[in-house]
Amino acid sequence: MITVQQVSYSYFGRIPALHSISLDVRKGEKLAIIGANGSGKSTLLQIMGGLIYPDQGRVFFHENIVSEKTLKDKTFLRYFREKLGYVFQDSDVQLFCPTVLDELIYGPLQLGLSEKEAKERCLAIMRMLSIENLKDRPSYMLSGGEKKRVAIGSVLTMNPEVLLFDEPMSGLDPRTQSFLVELLLALNEAGKTIVVSTHDLTLVSELNARVVVLSEEHRIEKMGDAEEILQDKELLLRVNLIHEHLHRHGDVTHRHLHSHYLLHRH
Repeated sequence: MITVQQVSYSYFGRIPALHSISLDVRKGEKLAIIGANGSGKSTLLQIMGGLIYPDQGRVFFHENIVSEKTLKDKTFLRYFREKLGYVFQDSDVQLFCPTVLDELIYGPLQLGLSEKEAKERCLAIMRMLSIENLKDRPSYMLSGGEKKRVAIGSVLTMNPEVLLFDEPMSGLDPRTQSFLVELLLALNEAGKTIVVSTHDLTLVSELNARVVVLSEEHRIEKMGDAEEILQDKELLLRVNLIHEHLHRHGDVTHRHLHSHYLLHRH
C-alpha cells in the first residue's frame, strides 16, 4: 500500500533526519517503526503521510507517487486524504473546531457526505470511542486522554484504509493506553492497515507488529517480526532502546540490561 524508496531527509538542509530509507507497508498489516528519540521515526511517518517531502527518494501510495506536485492535483489529493489518516503525537495540533462533534463531522462533510449521513457516522464513532458525553464540549476542556480519543475519532470518521499513529502512547494514563492498544487491534482486525512510530517496546509486543528499527544514524538497522526484534537485546542496546544499569552491593558491582518492557513483560 505504501512504498518508500531510498528516502533521505534533513532539516534546514543540514540536520540529518533520515538516510536512504526503503520499506513497504503491506495491506492489512501492523507495522511499528521504532527507534530512540531523534532517530527519525516521526519524520518518516510524516513523509509517508504526505505532510513533508523527501530531499531524495520517492514515496508511493497504491503505486501512485506522493509528492508536492501530485498532491496539488485535487483528484489525487482527495483520494489520498480519504484513504490515509494521520494521528499526531500532540492532539492539540489536530483539534481546531469549536466542539467535539464539529471535529468529527468536519472530515465527512469535506468528503461530500450529507449532513445526516455525516452525523450518523460521527455518532457511531463517538459510541465506539466512548466520547458521546463530550460531543458539545470544546477541546480546551478535555483531558489529554479525551483529546487523543477525539483526534482519533476525527480520522476514523473519514474511514481511511491506512492509519498512521505518531507516538500514540505519549502522555496517556494507563487506562487510556490499554484502551488504545485494544482499539488498534480491533481496527486491524476490521481490515485497517496500522502503522505506528514508537519507542514503547510494550506496545510493539502487544500489537505483535512487524518492526522496522531505526538507528541513531537515521538508517534502518533491522527489520523483523516483534518477537525476533524484542529478543535481540544487543540490537536494542545498540539503537538506545534499552540501556545497561549498574548498581553496587558492597564491593560488588552488578550490570544488567534495563527496560520497562524487559522487566515487566507478563
